[in-house]
Amino acid sequence: MEEKYIASIDLGSSKFGICVARVKGNDVQIVYYKETPSEGIRSSIIANPMKASAKLKAAIREAEDELMIQILQVVVGMPRSDVSQVTASARIERTNPDEYISLEEVQNLKAMALETYPLPNPESQIMYGAVAQSFSIDDEIQLVENEVVGTLSSGLEGNFKVFIGSRRATTALDKIFNSLNIAVAKMYFLPDVVAKTVLSDEEMSGGVALVDVGAGVTSVAIYHGGIMRYYASIPFGGKAVTNDIRTECSISEDLAEKIKKRFGACLPGKLASLSEKVLQIRLTEPYKEVPLRYISEIIDSRCREIIDAVLYYIQESGLQNAIRSGIVVTGGGAELVNFVTLFKEMSGYDVRKGYPRSLISAPIGSGAYSTSATSALGMLLQAKEDNLPDCVSAPIRPKEEEEEMMEVEVHDVNEEKNDLLFPENEAGEETTVQEEEKKPKKKAPKKVKIPKSKQQTEKTGILSIFWNTVENTALKIYDKANQ
Repeated sequence: MEEKYIASIDLGSSKFGICVARVKGNDVQIVYYKETPSEGIRSSIIANPMKASAKLKAAIREAEDELMIQILQVVVGMPRSDVSQVTASARIERTNPDEYISLEEVQNLKAMALETYPLPNPESQIMYGAVAQSFSIDDEIQLVENEVVGTLSSGLEGNFKVFIGSRRATTALDKIFNSLNIAVAKMYFLPDVVAKTVLSDEEMSGGVALVDVGAGVTSVAIYHGGIMRYYASIPFGGKAVTNDIRTECSISEDLAEKIKKRFGACLPGKLASLSEKVLQIRLTEPYKEVPLRYISEIIDSRCREIIDAVLYYIQESGLQNAIRSGIVVTGGGAELVNFVTLFKEMSGYDVRKGYPRSLISAPIGSGAYSTSATSALGMLLQAKEDNLPDCVSAPIRPKEEEEEMMEVEVHDVNEEKNDLLFPENEAGEETTVQEEEKKPKKKAPKKVKIPKSKQQTEKTGILSIFWNTVENTALKIYDKANQ
């Protein structure tokens, strides 16, 4: 069975997610996944191609150096914002009604509908894709694709949902990758490929809303009968939360993002004792002190606005009563503590977090099983189904090749978390959090050997290598009562 490699790149408003997978038949193994901060992307649309290209070039070079390959082509996602949806239809009269309707005929009908649909502004618009809604034959109507193939009829009619986006956005994508000498093998409309990664067939059939909370865009895709029936996008997401923290606390965007990821939570009333803690930001004189409850209130307010907008579009779709399988929330914003709980309380639907399903294998700690990786993984799985060719110019580094090793100290993650809650001052003395709390005794770090190419920060299982001490010294947390 032929083995090949497929590469996908998720061009997000806050990060580039680069993924490379080894594909052999139905086996998909992730050999590389890494997220790096992005530039030049706003609301999932490339606003500054030059900045985006420079940042992306460095990220791709890092992946190529680690895997010892050259990436020749990639699959990428189309922007999720500024997308409109219209209905198109087409009909054909069959020359031989005694022959079974084939899948090829259905695909030709779909192509005909797209070719004949008049774009309002063809110079500035392009069709991102189309989803078949229903088919009609001589004696039946409202058939889905797998029901109409194999039937007999003198005619075939189809109705399609067509998604229209900005031509400028796809032109910018081509320009970026042309400058990097990398071909774009295919562009995918992300909501559909993400759905196949995180939703089960039962959910898509029974009715479900897929909410993808990205940094710059929050999208809503509603499925019923196994088909995407509705799509809408909201021009803000997780980055708006970060900007609120940055503005209210008068700190940099980078530090605000770190605070959001480490201490961010919705529903401040459910933080228990953590809400009494105060965060001390030690980057300037005098030190800035911000109660964690206040940070949670900032996050909670913006998250409620995001959820309200999502519920508005669900109502506008007219499918609010068809969502029997509830709501699935994915994307980086889904990782905020209590976000799913808040969503459930405000909507009344069953809500769960959407992780990639067991369709791939990936190393523990690679980050490939996170909600923020669903777009990159979804494109890989769709590219496999589309039987795209090999995307790299050389095989991945042979397993028998040995790399120079180095010895490092490995610390337990739980111990590192205790260091956050029980920090030491500059003199090495323990900072009191509560009088009844005692800091756990530190264990001597273990020593292991790792390849020298892996010197960057990474986590594997319960172990953490090279924990970033800069953040630990910049952010101190203590009990409000001890101010």
